[in-house]
Amino acid sequence: MHPFLNHIQLGYYGVLPFLACVFWSLLLGSSLLAIEAFSLYSMGILAFMAGTLWRAGEQSYTHAVMAVLVVIPFPLLVFVSATNALIYLAICFPLVLLFERGMPAWQQYHKDYHRMRYVLTSVVFVCHLFMIAQSIELTRI
Repeated sequence: MHPFLNHIQLGYYGVLPFLACVFWSLLLGSSLLAIEAFSLYSMGILAFMAGTLWRAGEQSYTHAVMAVLVVIPFPLLVFVSATNALIYLAICFPLVLLFERGMPAWQQYHKDYHRMRYVLTSVVFVCHLFMIAQSIELTRI
């Protein structure tokens, strides 16, 4: 059995709610509920991903700070528009991948895991761009 098969399957399953929110908006039109659901799921996944980077005792102080840096501003997202929150989240997903690539453990991961992380980060980023456009459209109405 592939050593990272469970991680890869979990990754692909995890992208389904992002896609569901995008299709929700495509099929039923822009809605604040779809944007909020998308944003909440995005924050949950981002926090989970940052948490998986936290390897107590196995990383430098700098890597530890980078692993949680993206989730520290989460409480402040309630004070900005949905569009700005989505922009912040869209930027954070590639940042987490960049942080992960900089960690020593990255070299030990299988090439299929690397490919999966690049594909999913790209898909999630594009989903965020779509939802940002939906959010902007709703504010124009």
